[in-house]
Amino acid sequence: MDVTLPTRDGERLDAAHLRGPAGSDLCVVLAHSFAGSRRTRAYRRLAAELRRTASVVTFDFRGHGRSSGLSTGGEAEVHDLAAAVEFARAQGYAEVAAVGFSMGAACVIRLAAAGPGLLDAAVAVSAPARWQYRGTTRMRLVQGLTSTPPGRAVLRLTTGTRLSPRPWNPATESPLDAVPKAAATPLLLVHGARDPYYPLATAHALEEAAGAAAHLWAEPSMTHAEAGTSTALMRRIADWLTAPRP
Repeated sequence: MDVTLPTRDGERLDAAHLRGPAGSDLCVVLAHSFAGSRRTRAYRRLAAELRRTASVVTFDFRGHGRSSGLSTGGEAEVHDLAAAVEFARAQGYAEVAAVGFSMGAACVIRLAAAGPGLLDAAVAVSAPARWQYRGTTRMRLVQGLTSTPPGRAVLRLTTGTRLSPRPWNPATESPLDAVPKAAATPLLLVHGARDPYYPLATAHALEEAAGAAAHLWAEPSMTHAEAGTSTALMRRIADWLTAPRP
């Protein structure tokens, strides 16, 4: 069922509520990567696999797809994830979890850190640790595209992503700074050893900062985000989400 989700700061998000198996009390919100969309083939493949286990809420972040507004590259997008989680809660599910990819993973960590009980479980796939990272060739390219008017025009033409020209707010809390505050929420970090955007050391830094509440799956053959996540890996994530917790 397609729905429109209002955010607390005035955006309207294109979303869908996909009912899972009868009797499932878990709803999982899927948060895509930067320049992604809930309508991409990779995202839809993963949502379909997850739906075999739980209900799923899919949505496009601001400035992506059919959602309103301009993307801020992760700064304001946590409000979008919060809106999707609030919608899932309103449907009466006993548990609501979130699985995020790259930029979406950063939002998942920040929302889990915003307060206990906002998420019953959190999964961050290919998460960055710090904003404006330039330690790989691929991320230097991304930063070059997002920081100039010609680059933003290229992104809009090639991916449909509408990026805000406003300078990045350096006070925005990074995932690395936020993750220790998420200790009350079970957190799974998933990162590929072949990720061309963020090296595996990124995930190890997040794991160390998170403490005992976090678990890291370092996947030897995985690359990045939705495209790098196999159906089998998503099935393992679904099993983790539904496993009994102490």
